[in-house]
Amino acid sequence: MPGTRIFYAQGCHLYRDKVESLGEIKDRFSEAISAAERADVVIMCLGLDASIEGEEGDASSEYGRGDKPDLNFPGLQQELLETIFNTGKPIILVILSGSALAITWADKHIPAIIQAWYPGSEGGKAVAELIFGEYSPSGRLPITFYKSTEELPDFRDYSMKNRTYRYMKNEALYPFGYGLSYTGFQYSDIKASSSVINAGETVHFTVSVQNIGNIEAEEVVQLYLADVEASVEVPVWQLRGIKRIRLAPGQSKNVSFTLTPRQMALINDEGKCILEPGKFEVYIGGSQPDKRSEQLTGIKVQKTEFRVTGETLELD
Repeated sequence: MPGTRIFYAQGCHLYRDKVESLGEIKDRFSEAISAAERADVVIMCLGLDASIEGEEGDASSEYGRGDKPDLNFPGLQQELLETIFNTGKPIILVILSGSALAITWADKHIPAIIQAWYPGSEGGKAVAELIFGEYSPSGRLPITFYKSTEELPDFRDYSMKNRTYRYMKNEALYPFGYGLSYTGFQYSDIKASSSVINAGETVHFTVSVQNIGNIEAEEVVQLYLADVEASVEVPVWQLRGIKRIRLAPGQSKNVSFTLTPRQMALINDEGKCILEPGKFEVYIGGSQPDKRSEQLTGIKVQKTEFRVTGETLELD
């Protein structure tokens, strides 16, 4: 951006308590504080790299051989974040990692957080363009961000309880499917092609999506399906459709989805794939239909339902 001046400071080592081997502990903190105090806005890049969460054998043995001991920022990163926060300058936190971190403190104190993953050689340019508003973000989380390490199921427990968004019991910090935009979208008029179908038939859904903001942007429309009368334990709901659309300010589009018998099916205790008669709920919106997503986005997803009748159908 023309006229922008950048002050850079390393801040701290990725996971050690100092950058220079002969330096003092927190040997880059003063430099980071000085840069922050001279700036209007602080962009802090924290997170992980392959030496921390790579495959064993490829990763350095100095920090867990590719296994994270917890979900926190390693080393002095959390302390550095809190120290810069205490300067009073607004912070944009950019997280570089290949997996979820428990950033509960940041969620409460930092006004803007960008999950950049490992973006490659052009990543810095892409993040800068996002921050300066050259395009609107439209990404969605492909994993669940837990609030703390303690929420993770026991490593020796191979059940699905509280694993992934499909079996999540606790409230997530950031749910699967969550993401923000520089504009706003409104969903309305969800419709099903039929409220009752026979086992083996498909069913179609449409929903209207409108850009109610002032910026042209893309939206990721998501369909989740819940089998509410299953005879065995099934997910709370499952993602069964995604459509990415681009809308100009004020523009509306009707988005369509089709659910097949295989998408409605479950796996029973004998390992067979079957479609049972019963009631199904369908949710369509910019996130999954959990309360935390609604709290973060301010948008309630659209809901409808249908019923499958007939005999239980065994599928391939």
